[in-house]
Amino acid sequence: MSAKKPVTPSTLIDPDDAPELTEAWFQRADLHEGEKLLRRGRPPAEVTKTPIKLRLDPDIIDAFKASGRGWQTRMNDALRDWLKLHSAV
Repeated sequence: MSAKKPVTPSTLIDPDDAPELTEAWFQRADLHEGEKLLRRGRPPAEVTKTPIKLRLDPDIIDAFKASGRGWQTRMNDALRDWLKLHSAV
């Protein structure tokens, strides 16, 4: 009986031919606690924002974009301020 050939041929020549485990390698590696993968980066927010499609005049978008990074957050804050001033409650 003939043995099955692997689907993808192995590129390793020597089983001991493993990459060097440098500090940079460990910085990029996934971190596990037991079987659980620990996530890196910003933790999930308690309150998330709702994505919408909104059509605005180009001059308004250009003005907010010209103010630099975070323009969408500033636009959200401007709308929130408007609601505070014009709220009927």
